[in-house]
Amino acid sequence: MFPRLQPATQALLIANVVIFLVTMAVPLLPEAVTTQMLLWPIGAGEVMPGAGFMPWQLLTAGFMHANFGHIFFNMLALWMFGSPLEAVWGSKRFATYYLVSLVGANVLQVIVGTLLLSQGQFPNPVLGASGAVFALLLGYGMLFPNQRMIVFPIPMEIKARTLVIIYGVAELFFAYTGRQPGVAHFVHLGGMLFGWLLIRYWRGQPPFKRGGSRGGRGGGQRRGTATFRVVK
Repeated sequence: MFPRLQPATQALLIANVVIFLVTMAVPLLPEAVTTQMLLWPIGAGEVMPGAGFMPWQLLTAGFMHANFGHIFFNMLALWMFGSPLEAVWGSKRFATYYLVSLVGANVLQVIVGTLLLSQGQFPNPVLGASGAVFALLLGYGMLFPNQRMIVFPIPMEIKARTLVIIYGVAELFFAYTGRQPGVAHFVHLGGMLFGWLLIRYWRGQPPFKRGGSRGGRGGGQRRGTATFRVVK
Protein backbone atom coordinates (compact mmCIF):
# COMPACT_ATOMS: atom_id res chain seq x y z
CA MET A 1 0.00 0.00 0.00
CA PHE A 2 1.44 3.34 -1.02
CA PRO A 3 1.82 6.02 1.69
CA ARG A 4 -0.25 9.17 1.60
CA LEU A 5 1.79 12.14 0.39
CA GLN A 6 2.48 14.57 3.25
CA PRO A 7 2.87 18.40 2.93
CA ALA A 8 6.62 18.78 3.56
CA THR A 9 7.39 15.72 1.47
CA GLN A 10 5.33 17.18 -1.34
CA ALA A 11 7.11 20.53 -1.06
CA LEU A 12 10.52 18.83 -1.27
CA LEU A 13 9.40 16.80 -4.28
CA ILE A 14 8.21 19.94 -6.07
CA ALA A 15 11.40 21.86 -5.23
CA ASN A 16 13.61 19.08 -6.57
CA VAL A 17 11.61 18.66 -9.77
CA VAL A 18 11.40 22.39 -10.48
CA ILE A 19 15.14 22.90 -9.96
CA PHE A 20 15.87 19.87 -12.14
CA LEU A 21 13.72 21.23 -14.97
CA VAL A 22 15.29 24.68 -14.71
CA THR A 23 18.84 23.32 -14.76
CA MET A 24 18.00 21.19 -17.79
CA ALA A 25 16.96 24.34 -19.64
CA VAL A 26 20.57 25.31 -20.42
CA PRO A 27 19.77 28.58 -22.26
CA LEU A 28 17.99 29.89 -19.16
CA LEU A 29 20.70 28.94 -16.69
CA PRO A 30 24.35 29.23 -17.79
CA GLU A 31 26.71 26.38 -16.98
CA ALA A 32 28.81 28.71 -14.85
CA VAL A 33 25.83 29.12 -12.52
CA THR A 34 25.02 25.41 -12.24
CA THR A 35 28.70 24.64 -11.59
CA GLN A 36 28.59 26.82 -8.49
CA MET A 37 25.54 24.90 -7.22
CA LEU A 38 27.32 21.53 -7.27
CA LEU A 39 29.38 20.27 -4.32
CA TRP A 40 33.14 20.61 -4.79
CA PRO A 41 36.02 19.74 -2.47
CA ILE A 42 37.97 22.59 -0.93
CA GLY A 43 40.75 23.62 -3.29
CA ALA A 44 39.11 22.32 -6.47
CA GLY A 45 39.31 25.78 -8.03
CA GLU A 46 43.10 25.50 -8.14
CA VAL A 47 42.77 22.51 -10.46
CA MET A 48 39.63 23.46 -12.38
CA PRO A 49 39.05 27.18 -13.02
CA GLY A 50 35.47 28.12 -12.24
CA ALA A 51 35.02 25.28 -9.76
CA GLY A 52 35.58 25.42 -6.02
CA PHE A 53 33.80 24.95 -2.73
CA MET A 54 31.24 27.48 -1.48
CA PRO A 55 29.19 27.04 1.71
CA TRP A 56 25.83 27.20 -0.05
CA GLN A 57 26.75 24.08 -2.03
CA LEU A 58 26.11 21.99 1.09
CA LEU A 59 22.43 22.69 0.45
CA THR A 60 22.07 23.45 -3.25
CA ALA A 61 23.86 20.28 -4.41
CA GLY A 62 21.15 18.24 -2.71
CA PHE A 63 18.55 19.68 -5.08
CA MET A 64 20.58 19.06 -8.26
CA HIS A 65 20.30 15.88 -10.32
CA ALA A 66 22.23 14.58 -13.30
CA ASN A 67 19.42 13.06 -15.36
CA PHE A 68 15.84 11.82 -15.30
CA GLY A 69 16.69 8.42 -13.84
CA HIS A 70 18.71 10.03 -11.06
CA ILE A 71 15.90 12.30 -9.90
CA PHE A 72 13.15 9.72 -10.47
CA PHE A 73 14.54 7.11 -8.09
CA ASN A 74 15.57 9.70 -5.50
CA MET A 75 12.09 11.22 -5.51
CA LEU A 76 10.46 7.80 -5.39
CA ALA A 77 12.46 7.00 -2.27
CA LEU A 78 11.65 10.43 -0.80
CA TRP A 79 7.94 9.71 -1.22
CA MET A 80 8.05 6.11 0.00
CA PHE A 81 10.14 6.78 3.12
CA GLY A 82 9.45 10.46 3.72
CA SER A 83 5.67 10.37 3.94
CA PRO A 84 5.50 7.75 6.74
CA LEU A 85 8.18 9.59 8.73
CA GLU A 86 6.42 12.93 8.32
CA ALA A 87 3.13 11.36 9.39
CA VAL A 88 4.80 10.38 12.69
CA TRP A 89 7.02 13.42 13.28
CA GLY A 90 5.00 16.21 11.75
CA SER A 91 6.10 18.48 8.93
CA LYS A 92 8.46 20.73 10.89
CA ARG A 93 10.46 17.94 12.48
CA PHE A 94 10.56 15.96 9.25
CA ALA A 95 11.86 18.95 7.28
CA THR A 96 14.50 19.52 9.97
CA TYR A 97 15.58 15.88 9.75
CA TYR A 98 15.78 15.98 5.96
CA LEU A 99 17.80 19.19 5.72
CA VAL A 100 20.16 18.45 8.63
CA SER A 101 20.92 15.02 7.19
CA LEU A 102 21.41 16.46 3.71
CA VAL A 103 23.85 19.11 4.87
CA GLY A 104 25.64 16.70 7.23
CA ALA A 105 26.10 14.16 4.43
CA ASN A 106 27.59 16.82 2.19
CA VAL A 107 29.93 18.03 4.95
CA LEU A 108 31.36 14.51 5.21
CA GLN A 109 31.74 14.38 1.43
CA VAL A 110 33.63 17.70 1.39
CA ILE A 111 36.02 16.41 4.04
CA VAL A 112 36.67 13.17 2.16
CA GLY A 113 36.87 14.89 -1.22
CA THR A 114 39.34 17.45 0.08
CA LEU A 115 41.56 14.71 1.52
CA LEU A 116 41.51 12.84 -1.78
CA LEU A 117 42.30 16.05 -3.67
CA SER A 118 45.32 16.63 -1.43
CA GLN A 119 46.53 13.15 -2.40
CA GLY A 120 46.40 13.99 -6.09
CA GLN A 121 42.96 12.73 -7.08
CA PHE A 122 41.16 14.80 -9.72
CA PRO A 123 38.20 16.70 -8.20
CA ASN A 124 34.71 15.66 -9.24
CA PRO A 125 31.52 17.45 -8.21
CA VAL A 126 28.78 15.69 -6.27
CA LEU A 127 25.06 16.28 -6.70
CA GLY A 128 21.78 14.66 -5.74
CA ALA A 129 19.46 14.09 -2.81
CA SER A 130 20.84 10.65 -1.97
CA GLY A 131 22.40 11.78 1.32
CA ALA A 132 18.98 12.78 2.61
CA VAL A 133 17.38 9.70 1.00
CA PHE A 134 19.69 7.36 2.90
CA ALA A 135 18.88 9.26 6.09
CA LEU A 136 15.19 8.64 5.38
CA LEU A 137 15.93 4.95 4.89
CA LEU A 138 17.78 4.90 8.21
CA GLY A 139 14.96 6.76 9.96
CA TYR A 140 12.37 4.42 8.48
CA GLY A 141 14.29 1.42 9.70
CA MET A 142 14.54 2.88 13.21
CA LEU A 143 10.88 3.88 13.49
CA PHE A 144 9.41 0.92 11.64
CA PRO A 145 11.99 -1.85 12.24
CA ASN A 146 9.54 -4.72 11.68
CA GLN A 147 7.86 -3.27 8.61
CA ARG A 148 8.00 -5.94 5.93
CA MET A 149 8.80 -4.85 2.39
CA ILE A 150 9.33 -6.26 -1.06
CA VAL A 151 12.57 -4.74 -2.32
CA PHE A 152 12.91 -4.73 -6.10
CA PRO A 153 14.30 -6.92 -7.64
CA ILE A 154 14.33 -9.40 -4.71
CA PRO A 155 11.01 -11.30 -4.82
CA MET A 156 10.74 -11.79 -1.07
CA GLU A 157 9.73 -9.81 1.99
CA ILE A 158 12.45 -8.22 4.11
CA LYS A 159 12.27 -6.26 7.37
CA ALA A 160 13.11 -2.56 7.27
CA ARG A 161 15.89 -2.88 9.85
CA THR A 162 17.46 -5.70 7.83
CA LEU A 163 17.36 -3.51 4.73
CA VAL A 164 19.13 -0.69 6.60
CA ILE A 165 21.86 -3.06 7.76
CA ILE A 166 22.36 -4.43 4.24
CA TYR A 167 22.65 -0.98 2.70
CA GLY A 168 24.88 0.30 5.49
CA VAL A 169 27.32 -2.59 5.14
CA ALA A 170 27.28 -2.32 1.34
CA GLU A 171 28.06 1.40 1.45
CA LEU A 172 30.93 0.82 3.86
CA PHE A 173 32.32 -1.89 1.61
CA PHE A 174 32.13 0.17 -1.58
CA ALA A 175 33.46 3.30 0.12
CA TYR A 176 36.45 1.41 1.50
CA THR A 177 37.28 -0.63 -1.61
CA GLY A 178 36.35 1.90 -4.29
CA ARG A 179 34.80 -0.89 -6.36
CA GLN A 180 31.84 1.23 -7.43
CA PRO A 181 33.35 4.46 -8.79
CA GLY A 182 31.15 7.36 -9.78
CA VAL A 183 28.88 6.93 -6.73
CA ALA A 184 29.27 9.18 -3.68
CA HIS A 185 29.22 6.46 -1.03
CA PHE A 186 30.44 8.82 1.70
CA VAL A 187 27.38 10.99 1.05
CA HIS A 188 25.17 7.96 1.67
CA LEU A 189 27.08 7.06 4.82
CA GLY A 190 27.02 10.66 5.99
CA GLY A 191 23.25 10.85 5.56
CA MET A 192 22.77 7.70 7.61
CA LEU A 193 25.20 8.92 10.27
CA PHE A 194 23.65 12.33 10.75
CA GLY A 195 20.14 10.91 10.60
CA TRP A 196 21.04 8.42 13.33
CA LEU A 197 22.63 11.14 15.48
CA LEU A 198 19.61 13.43 15.15
CA ILE A 199 17.17 10.69 16.12
CA ARG A 200 19.36 9.79 19.09
CA TYR A 201 19.42 13.45 20.09
CA TRP A 202 15.64 13.71 19.94
CA ARG A 203 15.34 10.57 22.05
CA GLY A 204 17.87 11.79 24.60
CA GLN A 205 20.03 8.73 24.02
CA PRO A 206 23.85 8.49 24.11
CA PRO A 207 26.01 10.20 23.02
CA PHE A 208 23.53 12.93 24.03
CA LYS A 209 22.17 13.71 27.47
CA ARG A 210 18.75 12.50 28.43
CA GLY A 211 15.89 14.92 28.54
CA GLY A 212 15.51 15.56 24.81
CA SER A 213 12.24 15.27 22.90
CA ARG A 214 11.05 11.72 22.33
CA GLY A 215 9.42 12.35 19.01
CA GLY A 216 11.87 10.00 17.37
CA ARG A 217 10.29 6.97 19.06
CA GLY A 218 6.90 6.93 17.40
CA GLY A 219 5.56 4.24 15.12
CA GLY A 220 8.28 1.70 15.60
CA GLN A 221 6.14 -1.42 15.33
CA ARG A 222 3.89 -0.90 12.35
CA ARG A 223 3.54 -3.81 10.01
CA GLY A 224 2.60 -4.19 6.39
CA THR A 225 4.20 -4.48 2.97
CA ALA A 226 5.71 -1.76 0.82
CA THR A 227 7.33 -1.91 -2.63
CA PHE A 228 10.13 0.47 -3.56
CA ARG A 229 13.58 0.80 -5.02
CA VAL A 230 16.29 2.73 -3.21
CA VAL A 231 18.56 4.77 -5.47
CA LYS A 232 22.24 5.57 -5.27
